[in-house]
Formats: sequence, structure tokens, C-alpha cells
Amino acid sequence: MIFSVTVEIQASPEIVWNVLRDVERWPEWTPSMKSLRRLDDGPLAVGSRARVRQPKLLPATWRVTELEAGRSFTWVTTMPGVRATAGHRVEPRAGGSRVTLFLSFAGLFGPLVGRLTRRLTERYIQMEADGLKARCEGRHEL
Repeated sequence: MIFSVTVEIQASPEIVWNVLRDVERWPEWTPSMKSLRRLDDGPLAVGSRARVRQPKLLPATWRVTELEAGRSFTWVTTMPGVRATAGHRVEPRAGGSRVTLFLSFAGLFGPLVGRLTRRLTERYIQMEADGLKARCEGRHEL
């Protein structure tokens, strides 16, 4: 199962990328995150890990598996029978950027988890897109 949202942001891809890659500050601009703590130092890179706490979900450790500086990163968390993959892509557009966020569930129980959490997942992805847009466009209300 794959959930995805795309949002147009009136800010340069550099601004959007800088907000997006600063993962520890995500709880400041999206209510879908209670806390997010990096488990390593340095810039976000393949292998970077973070402990994420979200309302109504168990804490999870996410590990960056792909990163194209200035453009995108993907990270993964696993639990027995489930692999969740979240992607974040920034593309330049006239007057700003286009951001696509996605979350997919795979593994033996992935489809079941996706169906059971569908509403919550769709709501959280939209919160993240809306919060990112507001932060990048200089509006801080959530």
C-alpha cells in the first residue's frame, strides 16, 4: 500500500530542502510529530537514524536508505512482518517548489497495517505537507 500527497510551495527548492532535512525540527511545524531525535551526528546522510514519536503510534526508529542532497531522501522503519518506507522529494517549479511525500507498507503484514491505519496515515501525510508549506512560505500557524 502506498499513500502519497503532492503540494506546491511558494519557496525555492533550497529553502524547502533545508527545512525538510532538518528532521529534528519537524515537530515545530507538523502536529503529526510529538518528537523526533537524531541518533547520530552530522548532516542527514544514508545510514542516519532518528527516533520518531507520533500521536497514536508506537515509537519507531527510522534509517535513511537513500539521499540525493537538495532533492530527496527516503527512510525506512521495520517491525515484525512490516516494512514502512517514507519518501520526501523536492522538485523545482516556476515560482517555487513541488514536494511529494509518500509512505508505503510492505511485508507479510504490510497491507493489513496499511488498511488499518489508512485514515491516520492519510491525515498525517497531509498534516506534514501543510505544515511544510506553511513553514517554507513563512507562515508558522499550524
